[in-house]
Amino acid sequence: MHVQTYQPLDEAEYLALEARSPVRHEYIAGEVFAMTGASIRHNIIAGNLYTALRTHLRGTPCRALMEGFKLYLKKERSYFYPDVMVTCEPRLLELDAETQLVDSPVLVVEVLSPFTEGIDRREKLRAYRTLPSLKEYALVSQDECKVELHRRRGDIGWDIITFEPGDPVEFASVELQMPIADVYFEAGVTCAG
Repeated sequence: MHVQTYQPLDEAEYLALEARSPVRHEYIAGEVFAMTGASIRHNIIAGNLYTALRTHLRGTPCRALMEGFKLYLKKERSYFYPDVMVTCEPRLLELDAETQLVDSPVLVVEVLSPFTEGIDRREKLRAYRTLPSLKEYALVSQDECKVELHRRRGDIGWDIITFEPGDPVEFASVELQMPIADVYFEAGVTCAG
């Protein structure tokens, strides 16, 4: 019998492999996980949120980002690919073709899917809350008109706010309020209130 000792991947190895990989992977303390493909509904919802945030933030020191940007959590030794995030990091005001890491977002959005919902609600929620810069974490359903927002309440804890049909969705972290129907525009989800 041959027993092989498991060796976790270090961060430098992960980043080197990820730079060459045609498939995206998230990294959690030495473990690497391939990401599943997104549905068209998932993509439309993420695109709607990105577009609204990008338009709203035009002319400010903040940027809305989506897809290929990794969120680095130093304390957790983890790298994630949120669906949408907003950062006000001054270093990202200058466009750099090599920059792919964000480490201090103010808002992170994950569009839920059957394959990722558990991870988004447990591991990512716990990890994202360790970010000192994070003010809000949004979990957006892709099957019903519902946005669950985790909003930091100073140093005391987090509030959970649920937006449903007829409610305006408020991202206080970036001072944006939008009709919930705009989140689901052309995504095949009914938001009649």
